[in-house]
Amino acid sequence: MTLEKNKVVNIENKSSDVVWHQASVSHEQRKAASGHFSAVLWFTGLSGSGKSTIANAVDKMLHDLGCRTYVLDGDNVRHGLNGDLSFSNLDRIENIRRIGEVSKLFVDAGLLVSTAFISPFIQDRESVRALLKSHQFIEIYIDTPIEVCEQRDPKGLYKKARAGEIGHFTGIDSTYEQPLKPELCVKTAEYSVEACALQVVNYLKDNGYLNIK
Repeated sequence: MTLEKNKVVNIENKSSDVVWHQASVSHEQRKAASGHFSAVLWFTGLSGSGKSTIANAVDKMLHDLGCRTYVLDGDNVRHGLNGDLSFSNLDRIENIRRIGEVSKLFVDAGLLVSTAFISPFIQDRESVRALLKSHQFIEIYIDTPIEVCEQRDPKGLYKKARAGEIGHFTGIDSTYEQPLKPELCVKTAEYSVEACALQVVNYLKDNGYLNIK
C-alpha cells in the first residue's frame, strides 16, 4: 500500500504520549568505543552511476581499517522497510525521509553509514542534512553522465524506461536535481572503482573522521 495521493507524512502529528527515552549509553561513549567519528556518507546519483558499487568499496576499505560501518542500499531497503512505497514523487520523498531517520540512528550508534540512493531531489537531501550536525552529513555526488549510465544499464531499467514499461524513471521522465555544493564529486566514468573509493576514504582521513584524538 503506497501513500495516498497528495498525502505527505507529517511527524508533527505524532501522539503527545510519545516521549523520547534517554539511552543509558551516550553517543559520545559509543563514538569513543568506535574510535572514530560517525557520519552519513550520502551517495547520490543516477541509476547505473555506481553508487552502490562505490559505497560498498568504501565500506570494505573502512572495515579493513577497523571502522564500524554499514551500508543502506536503495534496493535492499525497498525489500523491507520501504517495501510499501512506489516510485512516484511523493513516495520517493517518503523513502528518503525514512532513510534519513534510520541513518540518524546509525550515526547516534557511532557508525560510519553509507547510503546508496538516487535521492533525486535537493530539498529531500537537505532535509536529511538538517537532521544531523554539520559534520555528520557528507554528500557524495556520483557524477556519471546519463549516456554512460544507460550504456551500463546493469538492471535493464533504462531499456524498459525507454520502452515505456517503467514510469517515473529518474533521468528519463522524472527529474534528477544535481547537488549544488556536495562535499565530494566522484567521477566513475573516468576513474576505477578503487580510485573512486580511495577518494572518499582519503576525504575522511584528511578531515579527521577516522581518528579521535
